[in-house]
Amino acid sequence: MAELRQLTLAASAAADGSIESARTALDALPWLDSSIRDDRSAGGFDAWGLSTAIDENTGSAVITPTLFEELHRRAGIAATWPIGNAGLVHCYGYLLSLEVTPYGLKRERWIDGALALACGLPTDGFLPWRAGPTLLARAVAAASAVLESPAIDATRVIDGRETRVAVAAAEGPTALAYAVAPSPGARPQLVTMFPVAEAAAPLESFADDARLRWNAV
Repeated sequence: MAELRQLTLAASAAADGSIESARTALDALPWLDSSIRDDRSAGGFDAWGLSTAIDENTGSAVITPTLFEELHRRAGIAATWPIGNAGLVHCYGYLLSLEVTPYGLKRERWIDGALALACGLPTDGFLPWRAGPTLLARAVAAASAVLESPAIDATRVIDGRETRVAVAAAEGPTALAYAVAPSPGARPQLVTMFPVAEAAAPLESFADDARLRWNAV
């Protein structure tokens, strides 16, 4: 897949940490730059809450500070490293992440088809270079559908903020969506969506451990 090879090359270029390399990497992927601009114009980032770019499993940055900065600049979002817009980081930052986690590369959720199938989409449903709505717009639609009509869900209040986990199927592999209110009394905003091997396991963990998770802040 030529697009995947180009994405990998761009991620490798951005990893050197310079602002010039971050800009060159994004410019090398016209579909990505165009997606960010389209989402900015449409207000697509407004549906998302905040996320840290430091992975909770590895303790390492998923992207460089300079790439984080350039992504937010193009999206027109004020952010201070490492806390930024969750949609921008999880959808577009993860595409350019080379940080290996216990679950593989962050971008695999958008590339390998498992999450798309779990959301009732064709396997290419989240390919970021696909024509039509942006990856972020497709992710918002799919995550919102899971949160609005879950097979199982759970809600907890953490530091006065409503947090919610929902899964698309009652058992087996499925899609998980997670939303966190930015402040007490506010409506939860999307933070992330990813595939899980067993539907019940993350909800049990969520019920047993009252904390923000999956890089939410």
